[in-house]
Amino acid sequence: MAASELYTKSARVWIPDAEEVWKSAELTKDYKNDDASLQLMLEDGTTIDHKLDPKTKNLPYLRNPDILVGENDLTALSYLHEPAVLHNLKVRFIDSKLIYTYCGIVLVAINPYETLPIYGTDIINAYSGQNMGDMDPHIFAVAEEAYKQMARDERNQSIIVSGESGAGKTVSAKYAMRYFATVSGSASEANVEEKVLASNPIMEAIGNAKTTRNDNSSRFGKYIEIGFDNRYRIIGANMRTYLLEKSRVVFQADEERNYHIFYQLCASANQPEFKNLRLSTANDFLYTRQGRSPVIEGVDDAKELRTTRHAFTLLGINESYQIGLFQVLAAILHLGNVEIKDRDSDSSLIAPKNRHLTAFCELVGVTYQDMSQWLCHRKLKTATETYIKPLPRLQATNARDALSKHIYAKLFNWIVEHVNKALVTNVKQHSFIGVLDIYGFETFEINSFEQFCINYANEKLQQQFNMHVFKLEQEEYMKEQIPWTLIDFYDNQPCINLIEAKMGILDLLDEECKMPKGSDDSWAQKLYNTHLKTCSLFEKPRMSNRAFIIQHFADKVEYQCEGFLEKNKDTVNEEQIHVLKASKKFDLLVELFQDEEKATTPTGQVPGTGGRTRLSIKPDKGRDTSSKEHKKTVGCQFRNSLQMLMETLNATTPHYVRCIKPNDFKLAFSFDPKRAVQQLRACGVLETIRISAAGFPSRWTYQEFFSRYRVLMKQKDVLPDKKLTCKNVLEKLVQDQDKYQFGKTKIFFRAGQVAYLEKLRADKLRAACIRIQKTIRCWLARKKYLRQRSAAITIQRFTRGYQARCLAKFMRRTQAATVIQKYQRMCVERKRYRQKQAAALAMQTILRAYMARQKYQALLREHKAVIIQKHVRGWLARCWYKRCLEAIVYLQCCIRRMRAKRELKKLKIEARSVEHFKKLNKGMENKIMQLQRKIDEQNKDNRVVNERLVSLESSYASESERMRGELGRLRGVEEDAKNKTNQVSSLLEELEKLRKELSVTQQEKKTIEDWAQKYRDEMEKMVSELKDQNGLLKKEKDDLNRMIQEQSQQMTEKMTRAIAQETQQLETDLNEERSRYQNLLTEHLRLEEKYDDLKEELAHSTNVSKPGHRRTDSTHSSNESEYTYNSEYAELEDGSRVGEDVTRGMDTSLTLKLQKRVTELEQEKQSLRNELENREEQFQRARARDDAQFRKARGAELEYESLKRQELESENKKLRHDLAEMRQSLLGGAAAGAGAPGSPAYKVLLDQLNASCEELEVRKEEVLILRSQLVSQKEALHHKDEKETMTEPSVFAQDVNKLKDADELKQAYVGLKDTNRLLEQQLQAQRRTYDSEVESLRGELQNVKEENNRQQQLLAQNLQLPPEARIEASLQHEITRLTNENLELMADDPTASREARVIILRRMVDLMEQLEKQDRTIRKLKKQLKVYSKRIGEMGAGQAEGQTSPGQMVEEPIHPVNIPRREKDFQGMLEYKKEDEMKLVKNLILELKPRGVAVNLIPGLPAYILFMCLRHADYVNDDQKVRTLLTSTINSIKKILKKRGDDFETVSFWLANTCRFLHCLKQYSGDEGFMKHNTSRQNEHCLSNFDLAEYRQVISDLAIQIYQQLVKCMENILQPMIVSGMLEHETIQGVSGVKPTGLRKRTSSIADEGTYTLDSILRQLSAFHSTMCQHGTDPELIKQVVKQLFYIIGAVTLNNLLLRKDMCSWSKGMQIRYNVSQLEEWLRDKGLMNCGAKETLEPLIQAAQLLQVKKKNEEDAEAICSMCHALTTAQIVKVLNLYTPVNEFEERVSVAFIRTIQTRLRDRSESPQLLMDTKMIYPVTFPFSPSSLALETIQIPTSLNLSFLTRV
Repeated sequence: MAASELYTKSARVWIPDAEEVWKSAELTKDYKNDDASLQLMLEDGTTIDHKLDPKTKNLPYLRNPDILVGENDLTALSYLHEPAVLHNLKVRFIDSKLIYTYCGIVLVAINPYETLPIYGTDIINAYSGQNMGDMDPHIFAVAEEAYKQMARDERNQSIIVSGESGAGKTVSAKYAMRYFATVSGSASEANVEEKVLASNPIMEAIGNAKTTRNDNSSRFGKYIEIGFDNRYRIIGANMRTYLLEKSRVVFQADEERNYHIFYQLCASANQPEFKNLRLSTANDFLYTRQGRSPVIEGVDDAKELRTTRHAFTLLGINESYQIGLFQVLAAILHLGNVEIKDRDSDSSLIAPKNRHLTAFCELVGVTYQDMSQWLCHRKLKTATETYIKPLPRLQATNARDALSKHIYAKLFNWIVEHVNKALVTNVKQHSFIGVLDIYGFETFEINSFEQFCINYANEKLQQQFNMHVFKLEQEEYMKEQIPWTLIDFYDNQPCINLIEAKMGILDLLDEECKMPKGSDDSWAQKLYNTHLKTCSLFEKPRMSNRAFIIQHFADKVEYQCEGFLEKNKDTVNEEQIHVLKASKKFDLLVELFQDEEKATTPTGQVPGTGGRTRLSIKPDKGRDTSSKEHKKTVGCQFRNSLQMLMETLNATTPHYVRCIKPNDFKLAFSFDPKRAVQQLRACGVLETIRISAAGFPSRWTYQEFFSRYRVLMKQKDVLPDKKLTCKNVLEKLVQDQDKYQFGKTKIFFRAGQVAYLEKLRADKLRAACIRIQKTIRCWLARKKYLRQRSAAITIQRFTRGYQARCLAKFMRRTQAATVIQKYQRMCVERKRYRQKQAAALAMQTILRAYMARQKYQALLREHKAVIIQKHVRGWLARCWYKRCLEAIVYLQCCIRRMRAKRELKKLKIEARSVEHFKKLNKGMENKIMQLQRKIDEQNKDNRVVNERLVSLESSYASESERMRGELGRLRGVEEDAKNKTNQVSSLLEELEKLRKELSVTQQEKKTIEDWAQKYRDEMEKMVSELKDQNGLLKKEKDDLNRMIQEQSQQMTEKMTRAIAQETQQLETDLNEERSRYQNLLTEHLRLEEKYDDLKEELAHSTNVSKPGHRRTDSTHSSNESEYTYNSEYAELEDGSRVGEDVTRGMDTSLTLKLQKRVTELEQEKQSLRNELENREEQFQRARARDDAQFRKARGAELEYESLKRQELESENKKLRHDLAEMRQSLLGGAAAGAGAPGSPAYKVLLDQLNASCEELEVRKEEVLILRSQLVSQKEALHHKDEKETMTEPSVFAQDVNKLKDADELKQAYVGLKDTNRLLEQQLQAQRRTYDSEVESLRGELQNVKEENNRQQQLLAQNLQLPPEARIEASLQHEITRLTNENLELMADDPTASREARVIILRRMVDLMEQLEKQDRTIRKLKKQLKVYSKRIGEMGAGQAEGQTSPGQMVEEPIHPVNIPRREKDFQGMLEYKKEDEMKLVKNLILELKPRGVAVNLIPGLPAYILFMCLRHADYVNDDQKVRTLLTSTINSIKKILKKRGDDFETVSFWLANTCRFLHCLKQYSGDEGFMKHNTSRQNEHCLSNFDLAEYRQVISDLAIQIYQQLVKCMENILQPMIVSGMLEHETIQGVSGVKPTGLRKRTSSIADEGTYTLDSILRQLSAFHSTMCQHGTDPELIKQVVKQLFYIIGAVTLNNLLLRKDMCSWSKGMQIRYNVSQLEEWLRDKGLMNCGAKETLEPLIQAAQLLQVKKKNEEDAEAICSMCHALTTAQIVKVLNLYTPVNEFEERVSVAFIRTIQTRLRDRSESPQLLMDTKMIYPVTFPFSPSSLALETIQIPTSLNLSFLTRV
């Protein structure tokens, strides 16, 4: 492919830059072959002219397409070169916050200098079992690959972690070891994985220190071998260390520290156990204060020491050894403070009684004199003599420091050795994985012996790495049958030969060390003479004769020769060593200097061999080990150990981790390109890239290539054979066939070819997009044109219409104006006419009126004159008439007076004469007689009249009284009139006064009115202001009312939310408690299974060792032992003793935790029980106060109970009497027909039967009588209340008669009204009482009818029962009925119902106790009766046998008492013998096949059968049988689950049956709460003798365990399908494209034959659902199972999405949403939408939506924050960071947008956990589900082989 095709306009390239190493630029014009420069434009818009090298004409590196930037694997890049690698790492590290990246077989890890939440157990579980290319790069992926290859290939593995100091090597190695410990587990109970991890804090304390580059830098290299057994579980570990930096013990540079352990000791110096060490702060010791940085920010040294000591203890180093180690370390610190002074120029001395030397001697147990002498002197030996030479102060100080370094090195080796011994076990090692944590390539300003050894080791490792990469490339090409051509790669064997070959640098150094007067200068000259002219890799600096330069694979390094010999010799004064060895008080110090094979372990144990090959170098026993230590140089030791390391690595499959330090300032997520490029060049990453780029780095399978580049093919190019299709198309697209090769399964491309194909694909897609845009824009433009044309026509139509309407309107207005003008003119004329007419008429009217008024005035005057004349004339006439009348009357009076006087005179004269008297008496007698008659008549009339008078008098009296009252009133009125008349004159006078005052008042009034008007105006103004204020106040009031309403509404909503939150919190707490309880059950089951396994192993070992001895294990589980009697099995004690023996070697940490938890639960249970007892005591005290009143109200019931007791006693007496009669009859009658029906015994029994029937009838009648008495007493109480109520108004009637005064009448009236109101209320109450009594009587009547029917049924049933069961059944029925009636009566008084119910229950208990006593007596009598009847039968049989002839048939003896009765109905029980129990359990549980039972029989049949057997054991009152049956059932179910726990059908079947058995125990327990839905027949089947509540709890726990086993089984089946079906498989074909892959294999999204799809998941879910439905699982339980399964699907899918960058794209979000919709459709089809399963998928749905929403501006961020409420902040940010465009048309998420999201979500309070917990199981509940199936109708199929069961 020509350069002109690639270097075109807009192509992007990389150009070198001094600051950023590489800078991106874009071509502004096409490149031509003869151009000397390129026209480029930088990203900031600057235009430059890039000159090309005229010799090489090398063009700048091309930049990869944006779609390839940020790839997981650097080898997936089309252009493989340094700038592409650097940019890809930078984008992943800075933008995506991803610290791991693959580079072929190498994992590149960049230190983030920040704690990331990506190393938890959830992440480990997510990577476990996954392919390396399927997940995002991670150290766990490398560890999983090593673990998987070890198990698959049966080959040892190694992980090589390298990098600079501070790059994160130690942390990476630590996480790899943690992964192995978590995934593999331990093969023994010694928690080896914890010990392996515990070695890390120890080695960090003694081998790590703070440097300027790293706060926790490892100053030694280590190789840890983690051993595994044949089941690939950790059994132990072994550690080898390399090149400890001993010089750090005595010297530290600025801003650095000594080893951590020294500072940890100083920080804990105030502890009691460290008082004798005489330590103080770190600044007080020379060895810890030289770096002037004794404290690391954020590190607590005292706490770290506690962690270190805990690790020592865990590894078996006891307390005494730990104190000894700390003594040695403290002695080193004191030794460093020993001050050596000059005595003279050639000698030195130590001041006597030096405080620090004294402390040193006391700590190590040596004499002060010996140590002070040999610190300042040394012994020289010659061939003939030995003499002591004093040392100058400088040499003595160096000797002191050398001794300190030597002691620390010995201590370091001792700790490593004993850590290894603690990690070794006796189990045979099958394989191992080695983790190498070793220093990377180093180059400083001054490089010495340490840097030389480090770089030498890296040369060896780089050579091994290059060979391994080359080997893998070769294997890949040969596997695909690609023509193999040798790739030229850098071979650093010449550099290695320069260092380690004969006459190499190390040989010359050792040789110089052996010279008596060897020096660094002479050694340098030897190097110059030997290698300067012969080796091109060796150079001499221009300005120095004491240094040399080596060209390493990474860079040139200049080494200073000063100190090489001294460090290589590592000399120490032997006399000082002898002094320390002579210590008698400190055994540990002596042990440090002993040979390795003579050292003892801290725990006193001998290290086991276990088949391990120890790789450490053992000394030659034939030589003097004391001198060998000092004669073997450090370089020789390092070379040998390095050689052994390389042999080990070459024997394993290596995995590489290269740690990169992004900057030198420890800034979080800060990337320095210069430093990164230096390390990339040094660690071999670029070499891997170069080797890959030299061959065919890009590799595609044919399917992937076809799917990706299908757009470049025409329809005719597509053939059925995709391989042939790819070949044909590729030959057309790429003309140069050397750019690609066809393998067996893949297509191999040269570097840059994928980018070219991507360019062609992008151009094709761009052209297609342009065509689509063109067509759509044409369609949109035409649509817009048509819309505009239609709009124009419409506008024209409306405009013309509007103009026409305007014209018509104008014409109408013109015509209307004419009409208006006409009428207006008419109106004007008419108005003018009317005005004139009105004026004329007005004038006429005025004139005529004037004339009429004049005429009227004249007539009026004339009329008034006539009237005046009339009245005057009348007055004069009346005056004349009155005078005349008075005169006439006067005259008449005078005449009449005169005539009267004359007559009077005559009468007086006559009266005086006799004749007059005679005339008077003439006829007097007759008149007397007549008068007498008249008198009699008048007397009669008088009597009548008198009667009338009497009546009239009474009326008259009243009338007169009334008249008198009226008269008095009138007199009063008259007096008032008189008074008023008198007052008239005074009033007239006052009237005059008032008139005068009136005038004055009028004036004042006028003044006041004026003032009032003014005041009114002011008041009106004030009123208006007040109205305004009132309006404002009303408005404020309304506002306040609205605010109050809003606040009240808010408070209501707040309270509602608070209540809802509290309820939710309580539900959450309940679920958490359930979850904890169920987790404890799971752990308990695991420990129980482990205990059983250990018992079996122990039994097996016992049987092997003692063939003649057999031990029977106890089958009594710990779960059952909590609820059964301890004396049930005798084997329990033996089992407990065996368990104690077994558990001695077990790790009891988990057991202790469980015991602690159980203790806490028991304490909580005890506290709850105490609280319940307190509440019950309070309830008892409150109930006791109401007992007295209740006793009065329930007197009838007490009488009934007493009568019942008397009846029972009388019945007992009768039974005894009958028994006595029977005994007498049996003893007295020994005749031949004693057993016949006519015999006395038979008669006695018949009489007893008849008497029992009569007693039953009598008892029924008595019950009815007692009931009527109760009703009558109740009515009497009501009547008494009514009488008391009715007698109250009489008091008011009596009081009314006593009232006389008006006030009293008023009060009486008010009282009468109150009385009437009260009477009305009482009347209404009586009416309601009457109505309620009528209703109650009706109800009682109905109850009587029902009772009559029940009595008839009971009588019919009793007649069917045997005689001995009739009395008991009737008593039980009557007691139950009366109890129900009493409870119904108490329902009218709710306040006393609870107390009454308790009292009744107590009394019922008493009655039941008495009844049980009677039952026992009756049973005893029945047994005696059976004995007697048996004797009767024997007697009868004997007589019949004696009377039977030989030819006659012998008749069977008749048993009159135990006559078998033919049952009409079964009682729903199954009877079995005790010896058949194991057969029952075996056939029904252990050997039962769920498939046949589920298909052919009713669901839950085994549960029903077991319960029916249990019912019979309860019926016969056999507690031992009940206990053994339940125990055997539980143990058998556990056994079958343990045996077939992986079979889904078995687990589902026994979950359904266990739940059904539990529901049966509840349904037939007799508890009212469980009997609501039972039929009367089912209520009769309730358990009568035993309360199995505790066993219900045991079975509930068993059901929980089965449920968890079922979930685990279903999860194991679904787990392989989830990721493939939900994420990888393309349900909607063609939506998501396949991106280029790297060396790591990635799972294809194309569905192969063995690939799981979404349909596989749906089919499996349907299979689960149908199986559970067939087994009869409760619907509520099925809902919980489905919810758990959907949670697992959602959690696993989301976790994999969060760990796979290639899955985070827009198209994948669409696929996920479609898959979720299919799952929801499945829920809808199965009717499970309300089970909560859909809600568990909400996080996955929101993650899919997050992949598809717009992610640019603030509004998008707000929408994302409100949408993703089910995702945590870490998950949202992770998805945004991982979002990867599949096509060039998509855009990446900007860093600013992600930061905006983080800012908005900062206030969320949530867990920082990234992944969902896939192991979480929702707490399960078992809602009560009663069965409608009648037990008596169940038939047992013969296929179950349960013929020994008998239906009862």
